Amino acid sequence: MADDKQLELEAEREKLQSLSDMGNMYNFRKDFKYSYKTDAGLTPDIVREISRKKDEPEWMLNFRLKSLELFYKIDYPNWGPDISELDMDNIVTYVRPDANMKANWNDVPEDIKDTFDRLGIPEAEKTSLAGVGAQYDSEVVYHSIQEDLVKQGVIYTDFDTALKQYEDSVRRHFMKLVPPTDHKFAALHGAVWSGGSYVYVPEGVDVEIPLQSYFRLNAPGAGQFEHTLIIVEKGAKVHFIEGCSAPKYNVANLHAGCVELFIGDDATLTYSTIENWSKNMYNLNTKRAIVGKNGTINWVTGSFGSHTSCLYPMSILNGEGAHCEFTGVTFAGKGQFLDTGSKVIHNAPRTTSNINSKSISKDGGACIYRGSVIVKKNAEGSKATVSCESLMLDEESQSDTIPAIVVDTDNIDLGHEAKIGRISDEAIFYLMSRGLSEDDARAMLVRGFVEPVSKALPLEYAVEMNNLINLELKGSM
Repeated sequence: MADDKQLELEAEREKLQSLSDMGNMYNFRKDFKYSYKTDAGLTPDIVREISRKKDEPEWMLNFRLKSLELFYKIDYPNWGPDISELDMDNIVTYVRPDANMKANWNDVPEDIKDTFDRLGIPEAEKTSLAGVGAQYDSEVVYHSIQEDLVKQGVIYTDFDTALKQYEDSVRRHFMKLVPPTDHKFAALHGAVWSGGSYVYVPEGVDVEIPLQSYFRLNAPGAGQFEHTLIIVEKGAKVHFIEGCSAPKYNVANLHAGCVELFIGDDATLTYSTIENWSKNMYNLNTKRAIVGKNGTINWVTGSFGSHTSCLYPMSILNGEGAHCEFTGVTFAGKGQFLDTGSKVIHNAPRTTSNINSKSISKDGGACIYRGSVIVKKNAEGSKATVSCESLMLDEESQSDTIPAIVVDTDNIDLGHEAKIGRISDEAIFYLMSRGLSEDDARAMLVRGFVEPVSKALPLEYAVEMNNLINLELKGSM
């Protein structure tokens, strides 16, 4: 019996060490080295300097300055989480790493390369990705794409390169779905954006293996403002994966990126995100898609990090028969307020949407689902379904559902369902009677709860998400 007990203790130690290693994989810090950074704060001179450093066309500089004017004029939102501790006077909006963008991984500086090696990016590229972009602080340091996709006309590059090489396309699409007038942080993004990805998939091309961009913010007290623009032409298909992480500091960091997705007739885009920001991050990101006739946007979202999040991917179903599928999970622990959801606008006949949102809260964390479904007058025959499920792991945590549904036509099918509950003692007892520890039983039930999200991800990323859930349950991060 003593030997059995010793084996159990050894197994538990190995498990805890594995979780600790997993936590360190995301939370390690590198020395803060850079080739240039702006002063903290936000002024016209800083915006001009960012544009000058990037050698941008005049129209982009003018766009930045007009966005800055809007930022000054637009009030901070008076709803949702408290972001009063976010002081833009203390945020550095541009940090250029001590590296230029490379197409060969071996040419990336060792300290930056080590960061992404530890995050598994190069290995993922070899085994499961058709293209990779890696951003470090404010600039992309590495980008690659498989040659056979280039031959088919697929473009996958960093956004600064796209601005120079595909300027007409960028100018036609840049911040058209998310204009700077939209809200204060959209205006901020328009003023100080840097880095990000540009994807173009020609008509009829099926990109069978996913593309991925990974964003790592290493600088303390800084912001990251990448811009992602994806254009999927008629009948084309692509899966894009976005990963995010940052080490934890004792000062506020800010993420205010922007994602704009243009999906043509009969085209399909799957946009998957696993966000694992550190617990000092304000994640105020904006994502929006417009979908043509019989086109499809699939959102798959896992939100695990940040101190405060406001994230509501929007789908504009603009063509007859367009479809939106949203599957998301949010996990909030101690000190986290994650206000997330989804928005759908049905703007054409026989459009369909299916929103499936799940949230988990523990140790006093707050998960809020805030979403909206708008069915326009011309969207006869449309169908929308919203399902929100919340799991609270203790008595201290918070979970709320705040749906807004606006219907301007009678000829539709619309349903909304919300559930809030806790893991039952009976379920825990049953699994423990089958030989599981209490922690393992709880983890198994939570993984079962989020299974729809796991199933929607490629295998490697489903494993990562389950590891992050285990970390949160153990309180390792």
